Order: sequence, then structure tokens, then C-alpha cells
Amino acid sequence: MPADERTHRHVPPEGSHRHPQVDPLAALRTPQDPPWDVYLTGTVFLDVIFTGLDSAPVRGTESWARGMGSSPGGIANMATALARLGLRTSLAAAFGDDHYGDYCWDALSRGEGIDLAPSRTVPGWHSPVTVSMAYEGERTMVSHGHEPPPEEPSPDCPPGARAAVASLAPGVGAPWIARAAARGTRVFADVGWDDTGAWDLAALPDLAHCEAFLPNAEEAMRYTGATCPRAAAHALTEHVPLAVVTLGADGAYAVDRRTGESAEVPAIEVEALDPTGAGDVFVAGFVAGTLAGWPLADRLAFAGLTAALSVQEFGGSLSAPGWGEIATWWRKVQSLEDQDPAALSRYAFLAGLVPDDLVAPWPLRRAVPTIGFRPPTP
Repeated sequence: MPADERTHRHVPPEGSHRHPQVDPLAALRTPQDPPWDVYLTGTVFLDVIFTGLDSAPVRGTESWARGMGSSPGGIANMATALARLGLRTSLAAAFGDDHYGDYCWDALSRGEGIDLAPSRTVPGWHSPVTVSMAYEGERTMVSHGHEPPPEEPSPDCPPGARAAVASLAPGVGAPWIARAAARGTRVFADVGWDDTGAWDLAALPDLAHCEAFLPNAEEAMRYTGATCPRAAAHALTEHVPLAVVTLGADGAYAVDRRTGESAEVPAIEVEALDPTGAGDVFVAGFVAGTLAGWPLADRLAFAGLTAALSVQEFGGSLSAPGWGEIATWWRKVQSLEDQDPAALSRYAFLAGLVPDDLVAPWPLRRAVPTIGFRPPTP
């Protein structure tokens, strides 16, 4: 990256990144480890989120929202969720040469401790923006942006990392995925809706380099032709070692071809404020549990828990929970007198992860109506 393209960005000095409250990989770390736990690349958006709408906006009328927030979005959702779970995260992304880009860079680098060394600022390019309206448990989005120059930001040879998260697109290959996998990086992939309508797994050539594939139920069934999500998960293991199918309100189902293990975990019922980014938080939770070597069912439960906690806050990236929120939830559910013992036992693995006295050492950034406010000084 040309140095003059980043001179106006603040890059924290080495050692200034925040230390995680809990390091899920502490017992596994050695001096020979790669520098990063997770690498990812993609587009950073500025998200503006409206909540508290009684219904979808009606043509020719004005709707007032009871809540509003703004935060980094797009690939920032996943990067922030990973970093808040204690994973050393490196992101390659293009940032707009504007105030929105400054805000997103600062929020990710200084606010979350995410490594942006592979990222860059594109002179004269404005930040992509998404406006999201949440109502009736769903959301409607309007986005605007222009593609950055095609030669970046994804480097030909990504930095060494234990894992990478890739978003696959039909008919589009990303050479860095094969290179990363060849170096021993474990690649976790999700996928977007196939606008072509073909739903052909052969159009996802990079799936052959992936360890895990995490589509939703509709995507999994369309790609496999299966009539139920669980059958689709088993069919996907013919193409990737580990298939995880999210089932919405019903939780998630996963199959590991190498061990023969399968698991299903129900979703946690919460009152959702904004579902933006919940899928990214789920993937981040599953990646963290996988790298830590947890049993498959524990990974699904943890991923579902982190996603459930995220929908109770505004925005995508800044709604992601940290270990303080996870510890608070665990203490609360244990204190309820009418708690179902069987449901409680599903999350008993948290007892060995979160100290009883764990509290947040600094306030997590949350989405606020304007990006003009400064976060509290830690």
C-alpha cells in the first residue's frame, strides 16, 4: 500500500490495542503461532439504522422512528464481533477518503483493536452507506456506493492467520482463499443470495478450500435440492468437511464429516431491537469456539448466544457482545428461580470460561444517532 494513502489515518502504536477480557485461545497459544487469529477482507459501510417503526414505510408518507443509530457496517460487523470475543483480528478493506471513512477507521482500529495494516484509504472515494429500517422482526435496507479500484484491498498473499472468514459469491473466485488454505489457514465461508437463480455449488469454486460452510436454511436447501435444512447440511458435507445451517428462530444444525458428529441447538428467545449483523456475530462465535477446540454443540450454543445478545443493541458491528455481556447474561440466567435445568445445562461450558467477577473494564462503543459524538475516555 502506498504510504501516502494512509497518512491521515491514526494507526495505534504496537502494543496499544485493547487486551481482551477473556482469551478463548490462551491455552493454545505458542511462540510459533501466526500473528493473527483471524483474517478477513471485504467492504466497510457506514450503517445508519432506524428502529421502532410500526410498519414498513408507505409510499408518499413520512414515517418517524423511535430509535436511530450509526456504526461501521459491512465486513466491519464480522471483524468487530471477532475482536470483541478476544480473537486477534486483521482486516483488509478500502476506506473512503471522507469523514465517514475516518469514523469507521477510528472505530475499528482504536476502538476495537483490529489490525488495519492490510487496509488502505482510497483518495477521492466516498464511503459506501447503508440505511437500514427495522420493523416487525425484519429489516429493509437501502445502500449507495461505488466499487473501489479492483486491484485492492485484498492482498495476493494474506497475512498469516489461524483462520479466515470468506464470503462466497456465485461465479466469483478469490485467489487469496486458496493461498491462505495452502498455508494452513482454516477458512470459514458464508454465502449471499444467488441472484442468478442457478444455485449451483460448482459456481462456488473456493468452497473446495474451505473447512466450514455456514449458509442459512433456505440457501442450504436451494444449493442441495434437499427438502429440509438438516438433510441439506448432510448433503453439503460432500463438498466441505463441516456444514452449519442456521434455522432462524429454531436455532442451528451442524454436521462434521470428519468426526461423524452432528448437533442441533435451539435459539435463545430475546426481544430483538435490531437484527442487523446477527448472522455475522453467529459466524464469529462459531469461529471462536472452533479455534478453541470446543465440542460442536458448545460451538453452536455459543454462536447462538452471541447472536441473540447482539440483536438487543443498535447496529451491526457495535451491537456485538464482549465477554462482559456474556458473563452478565450467564449470571442472570443462573439467578432465575424458574429456569429450566436442562436449558441451563446447555450453557454450563461458560462456567469454565467467564470468571464470576468479570465486568467490563471499559464501556463498549455502541451505535449512536450521530457520528459526531466522541466515545467516553477509558
